[in-house]
Amino acid sequence: MKKSKDNGQSVAYRIISFIVLLVLALIFIFPLYWIVTGMFKPPAAINSPTPQWWPQEWTLRNITELFSRRTAPLFGNLSITVPGAVRWMINTVFMAVMAMILTCVTASMAGYALAKKRFFGRTLLFSLIVAAMALPKQVILVPLVREISALGLYDNIWAVIFPTVGWPFGVFLMKQFAEGIPGEMLEAARIDGASELRTFTSVVTPMIKPGIGALAIFTFINSWNDYFMQLIMLTSNSNLTISLGIATMQAENSTDFGLIMAGAALAAVPIIIVFLLFQKYFTKGITMGAVKG
Repeated sequence: MKKSKDNGQSVAYRIISFIVLLVLALIFIFPLYWIVTGMFKPPAAINSPTPQWWPQEWTLRNITELFSRRTAPLFGNLSITVPGAVRWMINTVFMAVMAMILTCVTASMAGYALAKKRFFGRTLLFSLIVAAMALPKQVILVPLVREISALGLYDNIWAVIFPTVGWPFGVFLMKQFAEGIPGEMLEAARIDGASELRTFTSVVTPMIKPGIGALAIFTFINSWNDYFMQLIMLTSNSNLTISLGIATMQAENSTDFGLIMAGAALAAVPIIIVFLLFQKYFTKGITMGAVKG
């Protein structure tokens, strides 16, 4: 009798959990649904006081506007021109991918060194990195802009990439994963004659791969959505990112929400692709972090 009661409670718990998760999923997916359907609505339907949950009249006007208002050179000063949205998307993808790669490489190396190497000032250095996580970008904005200008990188896509490479959160995250590497494996690699670089690439990297996957997603999304830094560092039309480009296409006295939704839908595609590619490592990284905690 007791077993039957427990089974009934288990079924009820599963049903309630499924309903709650379904409601949460619908809430989180609704903005994406609204953007995708909104990009196919005419301006009158978008600005209507009564919302249209499904387009009654489909149009490609917003998409054609997005790819026709401005043009920009394909790369550098080439004479080949493409729609501005295409160049902006190329800039944004390049920025986010390079920031992701460089951050994962530097953060994993720094995290490994802080976790497994013993050197003078290691604790102080890690404390400064943790303290830097609480430092807002606005505090270091003026010296950062002056440094970027002195390097001749202002209004260059690298001006947005380099400040992201030294992300304190990335170093902190990778240090926590590197703490779980058995010291015996590192010692065995040294006995076998492996160099520090070989030990890092062949022993350390495979063991912290879930953390690298999680950091890759965090870095890509953080770099992609860093509108503030992009707004400060980039000015010319050919160097704009997709978010800045869409913002500059707005009229002074009115807002074209259809154009914004088309740009937002275009900007969301790479983020969704990256998450789908790295979701296995992301989930494993979050699980491992929870177990360690």
